[in-house]
Amino acid sequence: MRQCTAIVMGGGIGGLTAGVALHRAGWSVTVLERARSLEPVGAGIALAPNAQRALDTIGAGDAVRAMAVWQVEGELRLPSGRRLARTDNAASVRRFGGPVVVAHRADVVGLLASLLPEGTVRTGVTAELAEPGDPGDPARPARVRLITSDAVPGVVPGVESEVEPGVESEVEPGVESDVDENGGHPPSNPSGNVPHLTADLVVAADGIRSATRRALFPGHPGPRYAGFTTWRVVVPTPDRPFPAHETWGPGQLWGTFPLYDGRTYAYGLAVLPPGGRAPDDERAELLRRFGNWHHPVPDILRIADPAAVLRNDVYWMAHPLPAYHRGRVALLGDAAHAMTPNLGQGGCQAIEDAIVLAHLAAPDADLAAALRRYTDERLPRTMDVVRRAARIARAVRWKAAPVRALRAAVMTTMARCAPDLALRALDGIADWRPPVGPYAAGTPDARPVTRTKEAP
Repeated sequence: MRQCTAIVMGGGIGGLTAGVALHRAGWSVTVLERARSLEPVGAGIALAPNAQRALDTIGAGDAVRAMAVWQVEGELRLPSGRRLARTDNAASVRRFGGPVVVAHRADVVGLLASLLPEGTVRTGVTAELAEPGDPGDPARPARVRLITSDAVPGVVPGVESEVEPGVESEVEPGVESDVDENGGHPPSNPSGNVPHLTADLVVAADGIRSATRRALFPGHPGPRYAGFTTWRVVVPTPDRPFPAHETWGPGQLWGTFPLYDGRTYAYGLAVLPPGGRAPDDERAELLRRFGNWHHPVPDILRIADPAAVLRNDVYWMAHPLPAYHRGRVALLGDAAHAMTPNLGQGGCQAIEDAIVLAHLAAPDADLAAALRRYTDERLPRTMDVVRRAARIARAVRWKAAPVRALRAAVMTTMARCAPDLALRALDGIADWRPPVGPYAAGTPDARPVTRTKEAP
């Protein structure tokens, strides 16, 4: 009996999770990534308990929990240092059943890639969707067209290739790339014979600028600019101790969190027009904007490597897609539901997508029905998270002194009357459970789990 094949377009956290989950479900999987290696663009990622429980189903949850800094206390502050609210990981455990883990993206990517068979991930090639296929017709598989390849020519394991393998990439918002205006490279095949590969299922995890999304839904406006840009950096931890914090200023925000390996992850946000760049370097820009804020912000900026500071404009999916699938193709993560970072759920929702998709699209399932269920389950939930993150983003953008004073007063009062205020924004999100047991299938502790009701 022929094994069902799946191509995952994009080797980020969502794409790799989908690859692992589909592989464990019995698919022959190939993950295709444009970058020459799996060193991800990015610095830190927050993985809330909902993502950890999803990762449990592929045997990765405990490894992520081991990245938690358990003694962390988190504070919400003003630039002067005044504390508005506080919480800690113990409160997250009480409320959601686990901590919010802030990890380096490279560590999570490495963990997920290690769970795939050797040769599953192909890097250094770029491709585009040529035909979404028809899940009701075995004679009409999905087809992917090769654009360029730095990989060694050959046959992709488990994938029927008309010439040789190809790849699509996951691109983060605001990151410059060498793609053309249509999202791809000009063909470099001198013979003009454009190669293709086919599969029973294509998972498009190709990021916020997803060329696959545009091909499936050309009339959709796509993500729009959220009104602000962000900076991210990982630095050695300053000598003077400090609590983890997020600090809200006039149209600006700063966050600092320790990582389990002794380094510190920091990020900034500012209301600016899109497409901007600092006249000198981005660390200098951060010093101008945040250099007089409370400790440890100035210390972090002084020790940051200017070349290591990442700047990205933020885009979000203001208008939902008609569906998260078409033909034999499923959209996942930012390709389907890009969101602002204010809830720390972008990666978490991509992980949820991957686990739910693999659960529904078993190799022996009716693929058309499975993809419809995938849209039915994931579109309402993810767009609710998108909208909730956007509401917080609007409050962050406030610049006028009177409304900022009112915001601070409301936060302080709510923190006194409602402990763990910062965690309440994740109610109905971080308490989500996957549709399968919390432990990888086949392990001694495997058991069924009843899913909690999703947020309305």
